[in-house]
Amino acid sequence: MKYATFLHDGQQWSGVVADDRIHPFDPGVGLLELIQAGESELRAVGARALTGSRPLALGGIRLLPPLQPPTVRDFMTFEGHVAAVAQGYGDTVPEEWYAQPAFYFTNPYAMIGAHDDVPVPPGCRRFDFELEVAAVIGRAGRDLSPEQAREHIIGYTILNDWSARDLQGPEMKVKLGPAKGKDTATTLGPWLVTADELDPHRDPEGFLDLELTVDVNGVTIGQDTLANMAWTFEEMVAYASRGTWVRPGDVLGSGTCGNGGCLAEHWGRAGTFEPPPLEPGDTVTITAQGLGTVSNTVVGGVAPLPIATARRRL
Repeated sequence: MKYATFLHDGQQWSGVVADDRIHPFDPGVGLLELIQAGESELRAVGARALTGSRPLALGGIRLLPPLQPPTVRDFMTFEGHVAAVAQGYGDTVPEEWYAQPAFYFTNPYAMIGAHDDVPVPPGCRRFDFELEVAAVIGRAGRDLSPEQAREHIIGYTILNDWSARDLQGPEMKVKLGPAKGKDTATTLGPWLVTADELDPHRDPEGFLDLELTVDVNGVTIGQDTLANMAWTFEEMVAYASRGTWVRPGDVLGSGTCGNGGCLAEHWGRAGTFEPPPLEPGDTVTITAQGLGTVSNTVVGGVAPLPIATARRRL
């Protein structure tokens, strides 16, 4: 099944998607709450909606992020992406990257919908997209094995980790990871696709072999397959659960795919800012096989309010 959250006549709803229509749940029934109630309850409510609610045309509603996740871990699992970005700094993939599926926590309050406008972050001059797929946790667990972790993934969705590259670079020298460079917007959508729908796309190693493409203003500039991940989502969930909990609604991003999954890859390989950073009016469209399409247009943001530099104490 495919589940979505949307606005219609000024009211927020969730529902189940079939063809080009969405069948709403009862008023006030949210997707995150159903995920927390358990997969059997989610499927039961979806089945009732398919037969018992009046469907709406997808063209007549505004898609919101499928859910507002409690936490968002974003991994970095595509070797090609890491290598291309490192090349721009005269570097190579560090050996530490191969040791475990590294991630950082990003802003769960920054989620935007599949077709929402995305503002340029305050002070940013090198705005970038990042083509990713995300897994959504459906059952709580900790210290999971990869085999156990598969039962804890309820579904998948597209994730676009918008990045202010010129803000990200300097702040990462403080060695706390990206923060304001990733803080303004993350696209999540267009809907949550349950894991069973994607099982036919698994390769012999257990990776989801889904074609991924990204266009800027109608021109394809990145294309890859999700099977090029270095770790499966199950391995990522297992690593995330070491010594702590993963809980229903948590989102785990794959990290940016290789072969043009972001502008920074092109910059790293070419040594120039070509294609150019995103500007207001640019539209970024991401399609993932089996998951759908998201398309966001960049708009102007706000100017940063000044904050003093550090008061030196040493």
